[in-house]
Amino acid sequence: MKDTDPHGVDATPRVVFQANCPSRPILDQIADKWSMMVMALLERPTRFNELKRGLEGVTQRVLTQTLRRLERNGMIQRKVLPTSPVGVEYSLTPLGESLREPFGRLYDWTVEHSEEIQNCQRAYDGRTDA
Repeated sequence: MKDTDPHGVDATPRVVFQANCPSRPILDQIADKWSMMVMALLERPTRFNELKRGLEGVTQRVLTQTLRRLERNGMIQRKVLPTSPVGVEYSLTPLGESLREPFGRLYDWTVEHSEEIQNCQRAYDGRTDA
C-alpha cells in the first residue's frame, strides 16, 4: 500500500533533479530550437550553407556552435569532402536518427496546439497588460 498524505496524494518522495545530473546538458542541447531545426533538416547529408539557408534568422556563429555541440554529443557527424575548395557536409548518426521519431511527435504536437497556445498567450497578455 502506498503512503498518502491526508488528501490521498502519493507521499513517496519525488524525483529530485540534481544539479550534477548528466541529463541536464543533454536536455539543454535537445531542447535548443536551433539544434532541433538542424536535425530536422538533416534528412540527408547536407552542407553548411544549405543548412544556413534553411534556417532563416540563424547566424553563422550560432549555426557553427550548434553543429559542434551536436557533433560532440554524437547526434551528427561531420565529413570533409575532397573538393576544391574543401567542402563539409553534416549527417545524422544512428543516435541522432533515433531522436527523429520522438522529435516528430513533439513537432506534430506543437503544430496541432500552436493556435490554442497563441490564444492562451493573448489572453494572458491581455490580463497582465490591464
